[in-house]
Amino acid sequence: MKIDVLGVSFDNVTMDDAVRLGMELLDSPGADTVVTPNPEIVMACRKDPELMSAVNSASLVLPDGIGVIYGAKILGTPLSEKVPGADWAERMFCEMAKFGKSVYFLGAKPGVAEAAAENMSKKYPGLVIAGTHDGYFNDDGSVAEAINDASPDLLLVCLGSPKQEKWMSANKGGLNVRLMAGLGGSLDVYAGTVQRAPESWRRLNLEWLYRLMKQPSRLGRMLKLPWFLIVVVWKRIFRK
Repeated sequence: MKIDVLGVSFDNVTMDDAVRLGMELLDSPGADTVVTPNPEIVMACRKDPELMSAVNSASLVLPDGIGVIYGAKILGTPLSEKVPGADWAERMFCEMAKFGKSVYFLGAKPGVAEAAAENMSKKYPGLVIAGTHDGYFNDDGSVAEAINDASPDLLLVCLGSPKQEKWMSANKGGLNVRLMAGLGGSLDVYAGTVQRAPESWRRLNLEWLYRLMKQPSRLGRMLKLPWFLIVVVWKRIFRK
Protein backbone atom coordinates (compact mmCIF):
# COMPACT_ATOMS: atom_id res chain seq x y z
CA MET A 1 0.00 0.00 0.00
CA LYS A 2 1.27 3.46 -0.94
CA ILE A 3 0.88 6.53 1.29
CA ASP A 4 1.15 9.98 -0.31
CA VAL A 5 3.09 12.60 1.64
CA LEU A 6 3.24 15.87 -0.31
CA GLY A 7 3.45 14.03 -3.60
CA VAL A 8 5.94 11.33 -2.60
CA SER A 9 4.41 7.84 -2.56
CA PHE A 10 5.84 5.94 0.41
CA ASP A 11 5.49 2.20 0.89
CA ASN A 12 3.58 1.53 4.10
CA VAL A 13 5.94 -1.08 5.51
CA THR A 14 7.66 -2.09 8.71
CA MET A 15 11.39 -2.76 8.80
CA ASP A 16 10.73 -6.49 8.57
CA ASP A 17 8.50 -5.92 5.54
CA ALA A 18 11.15 -3.77 3.88
CA VAL A 19 13.87 -6.40 4.36
CA ARG A 20 11.62 -9.16 3.05
CA LEU A 21 10.70 -7.12 -0.02
CA GLY A 22 14.34 -6.19 -0.55
CA MET A 23 15.37 -9.84 -0.54
CA GLU A 24 12.58 -10.64 -2.99
CA LEU A 25 13.86 -7.91 -5.32
CA LEU A 26 17.33 -9.44 -5.17
CA ASP A 27 15.87 -12.57 -6.70
CA SER A 28 13.94 -10.71 -9.39
CA PRO A 29 15.29 -9.91 -12.87
CA GLY A 30 16.27 -6.36 -13.76
CA ALA A 31 17.76 -3.49 -11.76
CA ASP A 32 15.23 -2.35 -9.16
CA THR A 33 15.78 0.72 -6.99
CA VAL A 34 15.21 1.62 -3.35
CA VAL A 35 15.02 5.22 -2.14
CA THR A 36 14.79 6.54 1.42
CA PRO A 37 13.31 10.05 1.41
CA ASN A 38 13.37 12.22 4.52
CA PRO A 39 11.50 15.55 4.86
CA GLU A 40 14.35 17.41 3.16
CA ILE A 41 14.15 15.14 0.11
CA VAL A 42 10.34 15.36 0.04
CA MET A 43 10.56 19.16 -0.07
CA ALA A 44 13.22 18.98 -2.80
CA CYS A 45 10.95 16.72 -4.84
CA ARG A 46 8.23 19.38 -4.81
CA LYS A 47 10.60 21.76 -6.62
CA ASP A 48 12.34 19.23 -8.87
CA PRO A 49 10.09 17.15 -11.18
CA GLU A 50 13.04 15.00 -12.27
CA LEU A 51 13.78 14.08 -8.66
CA MET A 52 10.10 13.45 -7.93
CA SER A 53 9.93 11.09 -10.90
CA ALA A 54 13.09 9.26 -9.87
CA VAL A 55 11.79 8.80 -6.31
CA ASN A 56 8.26 7.73 -7.22
CA SER A 57 9.45 5.30 -9.88
CA ALA A 58 11.53 3.38 -7.33
CA SER A 59 10.49 -0.17 -6.49
CA LEU A 60 10.61 0.57 -2.77
CA VAL A 61 10.19 4.01 -1.15
CA LEU A 62 11.07 3.88 2.54
CA PRO A 63 10.27 6.61 5.10
CA ASP A 64 13.68 7.61 6.46
CA GLY A 65 13.11 9.81 9.47
CA ILE A 66 10.54 10.60 12.10
CA GLY A 67 9.50 13.78 10.28
CA VAL A 68 7.91 11.77 7.46
CA ILE A 69 6.06 9.64 10.01
CA TYR A 70 4.69 12.76 11.73
CA GLY A 71 3.74 14.24 8.36
CA ALA A 72 1.81 11.16 7.30
CA LYS A 73 0.00 11.07 10.65
CA ILE A 74 -0.99 14.73 10.40
CA LEU A 75 -2.37 14.07 6.92
CA GLY A 76 -4.55 11.31 8.34
CA THR A 77 -2.75 8.53 6.46
CA PRO A 78 -0.26 7.12 8.99
CA LEU A 79 2.72 5.00 8.01
CA SER A 80 3.60 1.87 9.98
CA GLU A 81 7.03 3.04 11.20
CA LYS A 82 10.18 4.82 10.13
CA VAL A 83 12.63 2.67 8.16
CA PRO A 84 16.09 4.31 8.28
CA GLY A 85 18.08 3.43 5.18
CA ALA A 86 21.32 2.67 7.03
CA ASP A 87 19.53 0.22 9.34
CA TRP A 88 17.64 -1.38 6.46
CA ALA A 89 20.86 -2.01 4.54
CA GLU A 90 22.51 -3.64 7.54
CA ARG A 91 19.52 -5.91 7.97
CA MET A 92 19.89 -6.74 4.28
CA PHE A 93 23.59 -7.53 4.77
CA CYS A 94 22.69 -9.96 7.54
CA GLU A 95 20.21 -11.80 5.33
CA MET A 96 22.44 -11.66 2.24
CA ALA A 97 25.35 -13.17 4.17
CA LYS A 98 23.29 -16.32 4.72
CA PHE A 99 23.16 -16.89 0.97
CA GLY A 100 26.58 -15.59 -0.05
CA LYS A 101 25.13 -12.62 -1.91
CA SER A 102 27.28 -9.66 -2.91
CA VAL A 103 27.29 -5.89 -2.44
CA TYR A 104 29.14 -3.04 -4.14
CA PHE A 105 29.78 0.23 -2.29
CA LEU A 106 29.70 3.41 -4.39
CA GLY A 107 30.19 6.85 -2.86
CA ALA A 108 31.82 8.98 -0.15
CA LYS A 109 35.39 10.28 -0.06
CA PRO A 110 38.32 8.17 -1.26
CA GLY A 111 39.05 5.39 1.22
CA VAL A 112 35.68 5.49 2.98
CA ALA A 113 33.98 2.83 0.84
CA GLU A 114 36.95 0.50 1.36
CA ALA A 115 36.82 0.99 5.14
CA ALA A 116 33.05 0.42 5.12
CA ALA A 117 33.51 -2.76 3.09
CA GLU A 118 36.13 -4.08 5.50
CA ASN A 119 33.94 -3.38 8.54
CA MET A 120 30.79 -4.89 7.05
CA SER A 121 32.58 -8.02 5.81
CA LYS A 122 33.88 -8.61 9.33
CA LYS A 123 30.51 -7.92 10.93
CA TYR A 124 28.58 -10.13 8.48
CA PRO A 125 30.69 -13.16 7.57
CA GLY A 126 29.45 -14.62 4.31
CA LEU A 127 28.63 -11.23 2.80
CA VAL A 128 30.58 -10.91 -0.44
CA ILE A 129 32.14 -7.51 -1.19
CA ALA A 130 31.98 -7.25 -4.97
CA GLY A 131 33.85 -3.95 -5.13
CA THR A 132 34.08 -0.31 -4.06
CA HIS A 133 34.40 3.09 -5.71
CA ASP A 134 34.47 6.57 -4.21
CA GLY A 135 31.90 9.20 -5.13
CA TYR A 136 34.34 11.60 -6.76
CA PHE A 137 34.01 10.75 -10.43
CA ASN A 138 32.99 12.57 -13.60
CA ASP A 139 32.71 9.64 -15.99
CA ASP A 140 29.60 7.53 -15.41
CA GLY A 141 30.72 5.13 -18.11
CA SER A 142 33.89 3.96 -16.39
CA VAL A 143 32.04 3.55 -13.08
CA ALA A 144 29.25 1.59 -14.74
CA GLU A 145 31.84 -0.63 -16.42
CA ALA A 146 33.51 -1.37 -13.08
CA ILE A 147 30.14 -2.20 -11.50
CA ASN A 148 29.14 -4.44 -14.40
CA ASP A 149 32.46 -6.29 -14.19
CA ALA A 150 31.75 -6.93 -10.50
CA SER A 151 28.09 -7.86 -11.16
CA PRO A 152 26.87 -7.33 -7.57
CA ASP A 153 23.49 -8.38 -6.24
CA LEU A 154 23.12 -5.09 -4.34
CA LEU A 155 24.63 -1.72 -5.25
CA LEU A 156 24.68 0.95 -2.56
CA VAL A 157 24.70 4.37 -4.21
CA CYS A 158 25.80 6.89 -1.59
CA LEU A 159 26.23 10.11 -3.55
CA GLY A 160 23.86 12.32 -1.59
CA SER A 161 20.46 13.52 -2.72
CA PRO A 162 19.39 14.42 -5.38
CA LYS A 163 22.43 13.10 -7.23
CA GLN A 164 22.04 9.48 -6.10
CA GLU A 165 18.36 9.19 -7.01
CA LYS A 166 18.89 10.76 -10.42
CA TRP A 167 22.02 8.66 -11.02
CA MET A 168 20.18 5.43 -10.30
CA SER A 169 17.25 6.41 -12.50
CA ALA A 170 19.53 7.37 -15.39
CA ASN A 171 21.84 4.35 -15.18
CA LYS A 172 19.69 1.42 -14.06
CA GLY A 173 19.01 0.30 -17.62
CA GLY A 174 22.69 -0.29 -18.27
CA LEU A 175 23.80 -1.84 -14.99
CA ASN A 176 24.19 -5.54 -14.32
CA VAL A 177 22.81 -5.47 -10.78
CA ARG A 178 19.67 -6.80 -9.15
CA LEU A 179 19.01 -3.96 -6.71
CA MET A 180 20.27 -0.42 -6.11
CA ALA A 181 19.69 1.66 -2.99
CA GLY A 182 20.39 5.36 -2.52
CA LEU A 183 21.63 5.75 1.04
CA GLY A 184 23.29 9.15 1.40
CA GLY A 185 25.97 9.16 4.10
CA SER A 186 25.60 5.53 5.15
CA LEU A 187 29.10 4.56 4.02
CA ASP A 188 30.58 7.05 6.48
CA VAL A 189 28.57 5.36 9.23
CA TYR A 190 29.70 1.89 8.19
CA ALA A 191 33.31 3.08 7.93
CA GLY A 192 33.16 4.64 11.38
CA THR A 193 34.06 8.13 10.15
CA VAL A 194 30.66 9.42 11.32
CA GLN A 195 29.17 8.34 14.62
CA ARG A 196 25.45 7.60 14.79
CA ALA A 197 23.36 8.64 17.74
CA PRO A 198 23.31 6.16 20.65
CA GLU A 199 20.46 3.66 20.59
CA SER A 200 18.70 5.48 23.45
CA TRP A 201 18.54 8.67 21.36
CA ARG A 202 17.26 6.75 18.35
CA ARG A 203 14.50 5.10 20.39
CA LEU A 204 13.34 8.58 21.42
CA ASN A 205 13.43 9.74 17.78
CA LEU A 206 16.11 12.31 18.65
CA GLU A 207 18.82 11.20 16.23
CA TRP A 208 18.34 14.47 14.33
CA LEU A 209 19.17 16.45 17.50
CA TYR A 210 22.25 14.35 18.20
CA ARG A 211 23.53 14.93 14.66
CA LEU A 212 22.88 18.66 14.97
CA MET A 213 24.84 18.79 18.23
CA LYS A 214 27.74 16.97 16.58
CA GLN A 215 27.50 18.98 13.34
CA PRO A 216 26.11 22.49 13.99
CA SER A 217 26.68 23.24 10.29
CA ARG A 218 23.59 21.08 9.60
CA LEU A 219 21.32 23.75 11.11
CA GLY A 220 20.30 25.11 7.72
CA ARG A 221 19.21 21.65 6.60
CA MET A 222 17.42 20.94 9.87
CA LEU A 223 15.34 24.11 9.50
CA LYS A 224 13.63 22.46 6.54
CA LEU A 225 11.88 20.05 8.93
CA PRO A 226 9.61 22.66 10.57
CA TRP A 227 8.84 24.09 7.11
CA PHE A 228 7.94 20.59 5.93
CA LEU A 229 5.54 20.22 8.87
CA ILE A 230 4.01 23.66 8.18
CA VAL A 231 3.32 22.64 4.57
CA VAL A 232 1.82 19.34 5.78
CA VAL A 233 -0.51 21.12 8.23
CA TRP A 234 -1.51 23.61 5.52
CA LYS A 235 -2.34 20.74 3.17
CA ARG A 236 -4.37 18.99 5.86
CA ILE A 237 -6.41 22.11 6.56
CA PHE A 238 -7.01 23.32 3.02
CA ARG A 239 -6.99 20.19 0.88
CA LYS A 240 -10.14 19.43 -1.05
